[in-house]
Amino acid sequence: MNTKFNYFLICFFIGLYSYSQEGIPVYSDYLSDNYYLLHPSMAGASNCAKLRLTARKQWFDQEEAPSLQTLSYNGRIGEKAGGGIILFNDKNGYHSQKGMKLTYAYHLMFSRDEIDLNQLSFGISGGLIQSQLDETSFLQSGDFDPIVDGTIVQKSSYFNVDIGMSYNYLDFYVHGTIKNAIETRRKIYSGYESDNLRKFILSTGYIFGDRDRILWEPSVLFQYTSQTTEKAVDLNLKAYKAMDFGTVWGGLSYRTSFDGAEFNNGNGISRQRYQSISPILGVNYNNFMFAYTYSHLGGDVKFGTGGFHQITLGLNLFCKREKYECHCPAIN
Repeated sequence: MNTKFNYFLICFFIGLYSYSQEGIPVYSDYLSDNYYLLHPSMAGASNCAKLRLTARKQWFDQEEAPSLQTLSYNGRIGEKAGGGIILFNDKNGYHSQKGMKLTYAYHLMFSRDEIDLNQLSFGISGGLIQSQLDETSFLQSGDFDPIVDGTIVQKSSYFNVDIGMSYNYLDFYVHGTIKNAIETRRKIYSGYESDNLRKFILSTGYIFGDRDRILWEPSVLFQYTSQTTEKAVDLNLKAYKAMDFGTVWGGLSYRTSFDGAEFNNGNGISRQRYQSISPILGVNYNNFMFAYTYSHLGGDVKFGTGGFHQITLGLNLFCKREKYECHCPAIN
């Protein structure tokens, strides 16, 4: 197989879904009852405050593989407002980023009573992020490169904003968010100015079924990066089963990109798009939540046979309001 084509293809997928990310990468962790990670308008939308801790590790059989940790909290502030905070640490080889986001959301209720859900929400998050490039191991003894120092760790901090809107009506929901809404430039790669990647995210879903048997939740998430015109879609299906102690749930998510790269397979030129499939399993016990997600990357060219592992731990706090009469796990 042609080595140059392989290298280009690998760099394409890493750049598309890991290295080029600014802020929190868009993985499938939102399916672990964590829509607030993507949509600031979901801060305080639930009848409980939510504390969530996630840890994601990719390609255990590869050194310096991407990893991500997030800690988030969101809840109501008064009757109509919500707030939240997200801390995250994202590392991919020599590149890493750390950051914090603070969120304010406002919720408008159009319901005629307190048990019918008809809520329109607006949210904005302000984030301070530090990007870092570790050059200390770039050069071996005696090597020289005029644009690589080889002895420093370059750092650059910047501010950006995410804005979003959500609409929850009984068993239906739709969310729209613009991430990195303002243009931001930062110098980190030996004077190279990097533009932020503005990303548009739209997700929608519907929950149906028998509450005493199984609830089904199909959903779709679409994302578009304006600067590179990259597009991807998630097709998701989750199922919920009520138990005496809480709820057991699971699901499957399939992600594919609309863009691809060509490579030489030895017999000619082939084309490969990003594709992944992610089974997820979770349990809610009283106010505690645990979820495990495994993502498998498809295609002929990839780093290794190992997948991406993620664990989410959650705690629901200050559940004061009466639950709505709807199939709406993200709200109730």
